[in-house]
Parts: sequence; structure tokens; C-alpha cells
Amino acid sequence: MNKAQTLKRKLGNPKPFLECVLHSEETSELRTRFLSVAWDRDDMPSQVSINPNLKWKDINWKKVEKSVFRLQKLIYRASMSGELRKMHRYQKLLLKSYYARLLAVRRVTQDNQGKKTAGVDGIKNLTPIQRFNLVNLLASRYLKASPTRRVYIPKPGKDEKRVLIDEVSSECKTHSRQRSLGIPTMYDRALQALVKLGMEPEWEARFEPNSYGLFRWSTHDAIQAIFVSINKKPKYVLDADISKCFDRINHDALLGKIGQSPYRRLIKQWLKSGVFDNNQFLESVEGTPQSGVISPLLANIALHGMEECLD
Repeated sequence: MNKAQTLKRKLGNPKPFLECVLHSEETSELRTRFLSVAWDRDDMPSQVSINPNLKWKDINWKKVEKSVFRLQKLIYRASMSGELRKMHRYQKLLLKSYYARLLAVRRVTQDNQGKKTAGVDGIKNLTPIQRFNLVNLLASRYLKASPTRRVYIPKPGKDEKRVLIDEVSSECKTHSRQRSLGIPTMYDRALQALVKLGMEPEWEARFEPNSYGLFRWSTHDAIQAIFVSINKKPKYVLDADISKCFDRINHDALLGKIGQSPYRRLIKQWLKSGVFDNNQFLESVEGTPQSGVISPLLANIALHGMEECLD
């Protein structure tokens, strides 16, 4: 049985999906056609579903989070002790975990602030059935990363004014300032959230204990750390602005820091996926999309070690 037949037997996928897999150049149109068909199917195989009759609203999220956290602790401890093989094995287990996939889908469809912003697939909201189907789709991981969709949002400012082209209406609008965001597809967002669950404990064990930028710690945690250390010597504060931090991250340097992670191939795909800006495709030669689920973590990894220059 060849690869296409195996995929078709597992997922019951329509023809557009097979075209996406068998051809190196995947178009957003084919992906949109696949998602619109596959996610609306009630009879899509559950694939390792704990309970095929389970409803989304009835999921015990405390149990889900506890199970994922237990695996994350194992990753953290293995990273702290330098046991890379064991850590990679736990990370692979998390990638296959049904509970981890449930949590990843929940975070991008319910918890994330940008959950109603569509990527090139045009998908904003998912029904409970579609969420379960996305959970099952993450088990295959055969879809190639899609380009992100670039959108612009206003940035705080008083006197500076620039012209913003709205990608949807193609009308010119005036904003005080603007910054660009790269919106991934719903599938890529969910897969990024899943990978992030496995990478965060690894790098949390490596990061400096007082590293708070672009991470899950709050501003109050940073203030508390400053308060505790303010009486220590020497006393100095470096106020620096890293201009276009997300846009200028070197791909090779970042991948070099990630090393032989089981997530390396996926991360490289997201970095090189390109972007659609005003219906024009642009290749990605550097940087990471600013609104990608995993982008803040990747930025922290890229900046890790910079504090050693101050010692």
C-alpha cells in the first residue's frame, strides 16, 4: 500500500488533500477546500479518541491539564539533568498525546485572543465537531505548513501617520502607526500550540531564572524580581530597544540553538513558509511571524545567552 492509499485509509480524506501531500507546491485554495470538507464530516475516524461519544463541553479540562503537566514535568527534569535522549522521547510522547492535542486546540480556538482572525485558509471559528476533527487531524501531521497572512494593526502614537492598505477592502486608511502581523492557518496554529507545550518545559529549564520578556510570566513577576535584587551590587540597568526583533531573527542561528529537537523539522517549515501580503506571496528569508503561537518562545530562544555579554 503506497503513501496516498495509507493516508486515505486512515483519514478518509478527499482528493484535494491527497494532492496537497503528493505535490511539493501546496496552494491555499487546495488547503481551504480540504479543510472545508474534512472538518464538516461527522463520520471522520476518531483516531485514538478516549471516548467517541464525548462532547466538547463535557471534557474534564482539569484532568487534561493535569495529564499534560505531568508529561511536561518529565521533560523539564530531563532538560535540567542534561538527559537529551530521554527528553526527546518525552517530547515525542507529548506530540502524540490525545490530551495534549485537546489542550492545543482549545488554546487556539477558545483561549487565544486572536482566535477570530483568519489566516490564508479563511477559517475563523470552529464548531465542537470541527474541533474534535482538528484534534484528530493533528495526529497525522502530514499537512505542509501554509504561508501566513500579513495584516496590519495600529500602534500607539500621536504625531506619526502612515497609510495602511486594508487587505480585505483594498482601501487606504490612516493610522497613527502600524505593525505587521503574520496570521497562520487554524491547523498551523493548533500544531504550533502542541509543539509549544513540548518545547516550553525544555527551555524553561535553560532560560535565566529572571527572564520575563515574551514569556508566560507576568509584569508583576518581573517587578517582584527587581524589588528583591535592587539592594544587591553592582546596580545598573540597561534600557535597550531591539528594533524589529521578530522580523530579523536569523533562521540558521535559531535552528542551531534548537539542535536535534524532534520539533526541528516543523519549526523550519514555519520559518520558511512565506507570507501573503496584499495577495502577493513573499518568501521568508529571516524572522518569525509576530502573531504565531510559538513565535514568542522562538524569540526568547534566539535571544537566550545575550545576558552573558553583561556579566
